[in-house]
Amino acid sequence: MTQTPAQAIDIPTYTTQLAERARAASHKLAVTDGERRAALLLRMADLLVERTPQIIAANQRDIDRAPEFNLTSAMIDRLRLDQSRVEKMALSVRQIAQQKDPVGQIIEGFVRPNGLRIEKTRVPLGVVLFIYESRPNVTSDAAALCINSGNALILRGGKEAFFSNTAIASVIRDTLDEQGFDSAAIQLVETTDRAAVTSLLKQDQYIDVVIPRGGESLIRAVVEQSNIPVIKHYTGNCHVYVDQHAVDLPESMAVDVCVNSKVQRTGVCNAAETFLFHRQATDILRETCRQLASFDVEIRACPTTTQLLSGVLPADKLIPATDEDWATEFLDLIVAIKVVDSIDDAIDHINQYGSRHTDAILTADILAADQFIARVDSADVMVNCSTRFSDGGEYGLGAEIGISTDKLHARGPMGAIDLTTYKWVVRGHGQIRE
Repeated sequence: MTQTPAQAIDIPTYTTQLAERARAASHKLAVTDGERRAALLLRMADLLVERTPQIIAANQRDIDRAPEFNLTSAMIDRLRLDQSRVEKMALSVRQIAQQKDPVGQIIEGFVRPNGLRIEKTRVPLGVVLFIYESRPNVTSDAAALCINSGNALILRGGKEAFFSNTAIASVIRDTLDEQGFDSAAIQLVETTDRAAVTSLLKQDQYIDVVIPRGGESLIRAVVEQSNIPVIKHYTGNCHVYVDQHAVDLPESMAVDVCVNSKVQRTGVCNAAETFLFHRQATDILRETCRQLASFDVEIRACPTTTQLLSGVLPADKLIPATDEDWATEFLDLIVAIKVVDSIDDAIDHINQYGSRHTDAILTADILAADQFIARVDSADVMVNCSTRFSDGGEYGLGAEIGISTDKLHARGPMGAIDLTTYKWVVRGHGQIRE
C-alpha cells in the first residue's frame, strides 16, 4: 500500500504485519549468496540514477512543505536532493556492493583435544528497525548496508522527508522484485502517524534491534518506549585537545585541524564543540580564535581564555563559559574553550563532560598520544586529524547506518559488518560428553 501522510490506518494490524513480513524475509535473505546481494545493490544504484527526475520531484514536494515543520535553512539543506546528491547516493550503494561479504566469515576457529571443530561465524542480526530524521539519502544507505549484511530492514523516516523516502523506497522495492528477492526485506513505514513507531517498538518477537538516528529527543523517546535492544548515541559533544607538544607540529597544522573540526560543517554530530588548550599552547589558541572569528564563531571562554583573547576578539564574540557550556552539543557556530594545565586535566574534562563520541588530540609527542588513546573513553579517538573524519564513508565502510556510543553491540560508525552477530558452529564425528 502507499499511504499519504494524513491517511488513517489500523496501526496495530499494519505494524504487526509489517514486522511479520520482515521476519519471514530475513530468513530468506540471510541464506542468499553474497554475489547475488552485491548484484542487487549494483542494480539498485543504477535504478536510483535512472529515476533521478522522479526522486527530485518527490523531494520538491517535501521542500515545499518545509515551512509547515519550521525547518531551519540548515535542515532544509540536509533535506534537499539534486542530481549530484542522487548520484552520490548511488555511488555509496556501489561502494557497499564492492565490500567483502560479511555473512559467513569465520571470526575464529580451532579444534579441541576431543576432535571437535569449533568455529565462530558471522550471521545477520535479523530484522533491523531504523528510525531516522531529515536526510533522505540515509534511506538508500541503510537499505544497502542491511542487504549487504543479510538483514531485513524496516525504515521509518521523518514526516519532513515522507515523499522523498517513499520515492527512494520504491526504487529499492522494484529492484528487489526485479532481482527475485522478497520485497519485504526492505520496507518503508508508509504513515507518519507516531503511533506506528510506538507499536513497532513493542514488536520484539519479530524485530531484533532498533537503531535511531536523529536528535537527542527522538533517541531518548525510542529508548524509553522500546522493548527491543537499541543501538544509539544521544549527542556528539566532541573535543579537541591541543597538547603542549602541539607547538612542535608543522606550522599551522593544529590551527587548521581545530578550525576544520568546528566549521567544516557545524550541524553534525562529529563537529567539535569544545577545545582544550594546554597552557603552553596559548599562541595556537589565539590564532585558532582569530580564524574562528572570521567564520563568525562565538567563543564561550574560561577566565584564562578571556584574558588571553582580550583585545584579540570583538566583545560580542567572547562570552564567559558556564558549566552547562562544557556539556553542550551546540550544533552551531559556537565553541567552548578552556585552558588546562596538563594532559591529565584534559582527559578528566573529556571523560566528565564528553558524550563518548569523538575526541581528538593534537601533539608531536607519541607518548602523549598513546596516553590519550588509552584513557579517553570514546568510540572514536583521533590523533592529529579533524574530528570530522569520524564517519563511515571516511573509514571506508561505504556508508554508516549510525554512530554508536554504546559498548554493546557495536561502537563508532556502523557499517555492514557491525550489522552482524555470530553463532558458534561445532562439528564432530560422534563425540559424546562423559
